[in-house]
Amino acid sequence: MIKNKFLFVAMLFAALSLGFASCDDKKGTEPDEPTQGEQTEQTDQNGSSENNGNKEEEKPEPETPAIDYNGHAYVDLGLPSGLKWATCNVGSNKPEEYGNYYAWGETIPKTNYTWNTYKWVTLGMSDMYGINKYTFADGQMSGVWYDGEGNFIGDNKTILDKEDDAASVNMGGSWRMPTRSEQDELRTECSWTWTTLNGINGYNVEGSNGNSIFLPAAGCRYYSNLDYAGSAGCYWSSSLDTEYLHYAYYLSFSSGYLEWFHYSRYRGQSVRGVIE
Repeated sequence: MIKNKFLFVAMLFAALSLGFASCDDKKGTEPDEPTQGEQTEQTDQNGSSENNGNKEEEKPEPETPAIDYNGHAYVDLGLPSGLKWATCNVGSNKPEEYGNYYAWGETIPKTNYTWNTYKWVTLGMSDMYGINKYTFADGQMSGVWYDGEGNFIGDNKTILDKEDDAASVNMGGSWRMPTRSEQDELRTECSWTWTTLNGINGYNVEGSNGNSIFLPAAGCRYYSNLDYAGSAGCYWSSSLDTEYLHYAYYLSFSSGYLEWFHYSRYRGQSVRGVIE
């Protein structure tokens, strides 16, 4: 009788062990299917073409602590120079607003941007040879910065004076326009991500400390036209071109490139202020 009981217990133990082994095997060979969210994450990580080309939904930008100076907010991006950048373009109240457009060396927006309407062209002249401020000896003897005997009579100014700086005049205090090298610092020391803020295209520019600003693709003004709005940004520096004095340097970008260029000073472009 005892022998039979022992045999029954042994058989029952073996059956239970077999049942447990079967469950473990099933888990090992047939894992649970991922949830919809896990499938998406896995696809993105593997670079599958299934979702390629789909535009990401607009996400709210993380809040960056902004500090007010003279009625205008700025952000510390942790740049090596310590320079702080304004959160809005000159003439705007929100980061995504385009703001005003200024010819280089002018402080008032206008409706027509040509050499004829450029402030620093001699009255009665209508081209680059009439430029009478911010000049250097470039060998262009036809320019008014040379006298009749070919002597340079210009001012050798290559950085905007405070009274001709759109940020300084319109924002007040110690605000000013960035130099070309300061724009280049922003370009090389920050992470740039093409994105959309409240329906406006532009770049989220994030510093090494995690703080960021938004630069809208506000385009530029030729004559009375607004061109490239929504697809490109053109931001003046305070620096004159070092080779062609009718040009000035500016930061240019679109979704596919980010560089500094030079162009004719009469063109209407965006201005973003900086402060030390």
